[in-house]
Amino acid sequence: MKPQILPLAQVTTQTASISPKAALERLFTSKEIQSEWFASEFLAQFPIVQSRQIIDELKKKLGTYQGVQNNAQDYLVVFSQASVPTKIVLNNKGQISGLLFESPQAQFGSLEEVITKFQALPGKVSFLVQEDKTIKAALNTKTPLAVGSAFKLSVLKALKSEIASGKRTWKDVVKLQSSWKSLPSGILQTWPDETSLTIQTLAALMISLSDNTATDILINLLGRQSIELVSPRNRPFLTTRELFTLKSSRNENFLKRYRTSNEAQRRIILKELSQKPLPDVNEFGRANPVALDVEWFFTAEELCGLMEQVADLPLMTINPGIANSKNWQRVAFKGGSEPGVLNMTTWLQGKNGKNYCVVATWNNSDSSLEESKFIALYSGVLAKLATNK
Repeated sequence: MKPQILPLAQVTTQTASISPKAALERLFTSKEIQSEWFASEFLAQFPIVQSRQIIDELKKKLGTYQGVQNNAQDYLVVFSQASVPTKIVLNNKGQISGLLFESPQAQFGSLEEVITKFQALPGKVSFLVQEDKTIKAALNTKTPLAVGSAFKLSVLKALKSEIASGKRTWKDVVKLQSSWKSLPSGILQTWPDETSLTIQTLAALMISLSDNTATDILINLLGRQSIELVSPRNRPFLTTRELFTLKSSRNENFLKRYRTSNEAQRRIILKELSQKPLPDVNEFGRANPVALDVEWFFTAEELCGLMEQVADLPLMTINPGIANSKNWQRVAFKGGSEPGVLNMTTWLQGKNGKNYCVVATWNNSDSSLEESKFIALYSGVLAKLATNK
């Protein structure tokens, strides 16, 4: 479940003395949430029905409501299955003028218990927690799984190596070409052709927004072979445009040939595929998993290794994922997903001076994934590690 912001509002003067904690408790214990508990200017943008739906969804997915606890300067809404870090702001009338529900954190006593919960998910799961060089939790860490956009860590590693060798610089400029444009996520697919972009901008967009067009520009710039040296399992190394085109329902014959071909034949097929138009983005919504054997495959150990080699780059801190940056000295994150695939890879520097790497990957070719369960487990692990002294 993604963080939910509910800037809501307007109440009578009878609520003026209510505390933030009591205001939260009232949201989860009352039979019906009242519009007068919220500031009117926010209700104009977020109708009361929306906040009721979000509260009901939290109750439904996270179990029995158990109470509200103080959490540093904020609060923790506790359910039987998970806790939700929450921020709330009241105006001078005691009305809610701001409300943020962050990613739920699963409740567990030990990392061994987390492993058991990950194992219970349908399909294939890998999970790794590493503290400096010590493995604290491990599940199928040597098993290659499809990781979606987390593969972009290997592109960044190859790029960093070329910059370190002096072959390129972060300030080098590339002009956007129509043939490099891919589908979202990202923004560059809508930008004008011939737009000038620095390599640093491309890398930052690739990691922070998971921009697929930025990624494909870098793959074309570096060449497949350079990235295949970093990730020899993924040969030929696919661009995101190639992946979308292969999985398009219009290209079933190409997909069938690709799946049964050797590496050399696949490279020929990709050249043929380059003449095909980019599929419609609507083909790739929340559909059932398609051809998960055609993807980018990494083990949890490999992702930790890649993350360790690029975590020092400033661009890696732009998007911290679901980690609470205030709990850490530094956070670097990259995740990935498509129907049937979900990955989260986070490198963290603790306030205790220790470094952590947390990787979790889930593949299920039979059905869509219950992302809220996976995210709650992962978020709970990060929260637990943040308390280590």
